[in-house]
Amino acid sequence: MPGPSPGLRRALLGLWAALGLGILGISAVALEPFWADLQPRVALVERGGSLWLNCSTNCPRPERGGLETSLRRNGTQRGLRWLARQLVDIREPETQPVCFFRCARRTLQARGLIRTFQRPDRVELVPLPSWQPVGENFTLSCRVPGAGPRASLTLTLLRGGQELIRRSFVGEPPRARGAMLTARVLARREDHRVNFSCLAELDLRPHGLGLFANSSAPRQLRTFAMPPHSPSLIAPRVLEVDSERPVTCTLDGLFPAPEAGVYLSLGDQRLHPNVTLDGDSLVATATATASAEQEGTKQLMCVVTLGGESRETQENLTVYSFPAPLLTLSEPEAPEGKMVTISCWAGARALVSLEGIPAAVPGQPAELQLNVTKNDDKRGFFCDAALDVDGETLRKNQSSELRVLYAPRLDDLDCPRSWTWPEGPEQTLHCQARGNPEPSVHCARPEGGAVLALGLLGPVTRALAGTYRCTAVNGQGQAVKDVTLTVEYAPALDSVGCPEHITWLEGTEASLSCVAHGVPPPSVSCVRSGKEEVMEGPLRVAREHAGTYRCEAINARGSAAKNVAVTVEYGPSFEELGCPSNWTWVEGSGKLFSCEVDGKPEPRVECVGSEGASEGIVLPLVSSNSGPRNSMTPGNLSPGIYLCNATNRHGSTVKTVVVSAESPPQMDESSCPSHQTWLEGAEATALACSARGRPSPRVRCSREGAARLERLQVSREDAGTYRCVATNVHGTDSRTVTVGVEYRPVVAELAASPPSVRPGGNFTLTCRAEAWPPAQISWRAPPGALNLGLSSNNSTLSVAGAMGSHGGEYECAATNAHGRHARRITVRVAGPWLWVAVGGAAGGAALLAAGAGLAFYVQSTACKKGEYNVQEAESSGEAVCLNGAGGTPGAEGGAETPGTAESPADGEVFAIQLTSS
Repeated sequence: MPGPSPGLRRALLGLWAALGLGILGISAVALEPFWADLQPRVALVERGGSLWLNCSTNCPRPERGGLETSLRRNGTQRGLRWLARQLVDIREPETQPVCFFRCARRTLQARGLIRTFQRPDRVELVPLPSWQPVGENFTLSCRVPGAGPRASLTLTLLRGGQELIRRSFVGEPPRARGAMLTARVLARREDHRVNFSCLAELDLRPHGLGLFANSSAPRQLRTFAMPPHSPSLIAPRVLEVDSERPVTCTLDGLFPAPEAGVYLSLGDQRLHPNVTLDGDSLVATATATASAEQEGTKQLMCVVTLGGESRETQENLTVYSFPAPLLTLSEPEAPEGKMVTISCWAGARALVSLEGIPAAVPGQPAELQLNVTKNDDKRGFFCDAALDVDGETLRKNQSSELRVLYAPRLDDLDCPRSWTWPEGPEQTLHCQARGNPEPSVHCARPEGGAVLALGLLGPVTRALAGTYRCTAVNGQGQAVKDVTLTVEYAPALDSVGCPEHITWLEGTEASLSCVAHGVPPPSVSCVRSGKEEVMEGPLRVAREHAGTYRCEAINARGSAAKNVAVTVEYGPSFEELGCPSNWTWVEGSGKLFSCEVDGKPEPRVECVGSEGASEGIVLPLVSSNSGPRNSMTPGNLSPGIYLCNATNRHGSTVKTVVVSAESPPQMDESSCPSHQTWLEGAEATALACSARGRPSPRVRCSREGAARLERLQVSREDAGTYRCVATNVHGTDSRTVTVGVEYRPVVAELAASPPSVRPGGNFTLTCRAEAWPPAQISWRAPPGALNLGLSSNNSTLSVAGAMGSHGGEYECAATNAHGRHARRITVRVAGPWLWVAVGGAAGGAALLAAGAGLAFYVQSTACKKGEYNVQEAESSGEAVCLNGAGGTPGAEGGAETPGTAESPADGEVFAIQLTSS
């Protein structure tokens, strides 16, 4: 068989080559590693926050692509092989968005993971018991609702700053939120008035975020310890009427003792104790008194309370009456040789004794008779009374003194013939005479003159020296005696011979000398304080010679010392530290320039401007010795060059001072208005706030409370209070700015009531709008509708006596400065029934009644979301909104364009059933 021709062989070879190349091309396309990528793959976002996701592919020409997620979207950006979408208000604990692209008849996917976290904003510690006994356990419980993820939470219970228990929740499911930690804690003494708290930490640092921590409000624990035994009561067994006796109640082992309460009572009488504390011991001391009405046995009670517990002790006390004995003398003052009767008595039940001799029986007096002599003068008589009370013998006594009248006597023991005293120290001059009545003694010079002040403490001076005649006199006679007083005295330094202040001039020659008076003549020496060298002879005066010198005079009778202050004066001089050459004045600080000058006496300082705006102006100074002319107040100080001149009586000196001025920040209503208004939806801008000051202040504004979220347009959430702070090196100034956000009106609700009326009955249409500033409400009713009533703010329209003419369309419109919005409702009358239809395209539902008196009605519930039902009710009072009643944007929530207020075809239609009687 002949082979193929050469031309056919060449065609077959070309076909096989083409098939081979095609197969290789298809294989190359099939093996290309196309993929889809989602960034970030894993993200952790704060609950309510937002996130941008970037979905991309390496497919050269993808057919289509997208991002599947249940989260809210705010904005999208696209390219040929990528798409970026912003997800906002992320609240789900965990979601998985999917990025997909269709490439070469294959679907490429990349799945991501978005988890949310919530900070521990609420940390709650369960209240502690009001009082907790020491040694018993109590419960600490901490709740952190909503915070999470729980696996990143750590809760710590704290006693003061001490960590009690710490628990982390590692391993909990990622969707778990909130946590609780409970512990049993043993109450101790040192826990009294200690604050307990709970610390919650959300550690997101492993995820690239921070550590969020919050603490609960501290709760204070009060612990106490009450001993099992009763208080110890120390009190007398008996108490005399109208007398006072201490009562002491003691209890040990109290904690905290200062917070314990004490109640002390005697019968029905409450005592008021004075409470003292010593560690855990309490001692309550009160004074118990009783009246004659309380005579008899009474109950003394002490109650100690602490932490809701109490300890009590009771004892009996007998109240009695025992008057003091009555001791009488027939003549308390009697002349010698007179007969005196002494008598003692102490009541009907007491047994008395006079000078140790008892009366015959209780209740009778004891008596004694005496012929007095001068030896009986000032003799005391003693009366003792005894009374038995509750098995205890009580005693009282009384004493009295007898006075015998006789003439005076002066002896050497009570009135010496000679006295020798040093001058200066105070002495009491004594010259006493015996006699009754007590004699009066008078000592004076025989020739007249000086009189001695007997019995009084007084200084002894040289003028008192000499001989005196002392005379004692009483009603029974007199006595006379001569006495001699010798006075010696120590040295004295007076201001004439030794002045207290001496002034020297620097560079001159001077000497320090003091003259003292005294007998014998004293020797005088002067030493500078703190040194031992005695000042002798003349010296060249220098500033170091100023100071205090101690001059002392000494003789055989004593010494005298005196401080002499030496002042050295010199001319004025400036120092840079006390009077700087450069000074910066801060406006409003109230500070003055301080220019201190060295010199004695204190120099007078005056700083005067030498050129420019300050020429001839006096700079106010801190120094009290500054010049008065043309001085400025700190508020109008002029910067410039000033010449400061210091002068005293020993010379003068001049210094040049350069003064500059700066000021702290200042903000007012013109630079930072306190009230600013934004419009919702407008472009978000910064607050209009600036400040004056030198150097130029930096102004920052922040919202008080929750921080303002960064957004491109103004939102209602931006309304609030902001604080703007201006700062420079001289201080700060701040202003509070209130930001109000205004927005356009929206009719939020349009409803009809009641659902059913009889013919001629009433019905009401209610319209509620949301707007700021508040919207003005207006109505449009069907033509021919009469008897329409409006409320004061136009929010309700009332119809009295419903008729067929009231059927038709009613429109409620809300208007403010930023726009207008309207909604419509249709009332349709169809025979004896009214049918309600929302959105005519959806149709109506036929409601049939079976049985006499069965009524059906429907009413609008302002189905704003477009979810409507047809409901049937028998006198149930429920509202009905027909299905398919979701209005168009113009009727439901959009702003109405002027001139297009008519009702849309599928607007809301309502009806009211009128039933026959």
